Amino acid sequence: MLHKTGTRAVEAEGLTTQQWAVLGALSREESANGMSVGDLARYLMVSRQNLSGLIGRMERNGHLTTFADERDRRSRLVRMSDAGRRLWTQDAIPKINAYYGDVLSDFSTDDVTHALHYLLKLLDNMKRIDDEGRADGEPDDD
Repeated sequence: MLHKTGTRAVEAEGLTTQQWAVLGALSREESANGMSVGDLARYLMVSRQNLSGLIGRMERNGHLTTFADERDRRSRLVRMSDAGRRLWTQDAIPKINAYYGDVLSDFSTDDVTHALHYLLKLLDNMKRIDDEGRADGEPDDD
């Protein structure tokens, strides 16, 4: 439901919730010089394989650029293009904020605080389970 309704909020801009997440991650100040695909995958908690296809589509659409890392020429970095930054700041952010406003319209400040608390607890538990699985020899799908 989050994917469906979130995508509906930004589909007029040609975005999906996955693309919105990538642009959001790359809009952060610490990402201004680019992020490696691996770092971006870890930040978004997705596999590199899924992210690689998404990055390719977003690069073809003009939202991202990829370039060689000067410190390690074998590694590729990703950053928002000028067109992607304009799309993010001028078009996507206002629609995303309106979407969150609609989704949370019946929530009090306390409701939002409690919901966030429980979602973060769930995330911590899922990370713990994932870490335990890797410790048991399961492959890391990054």
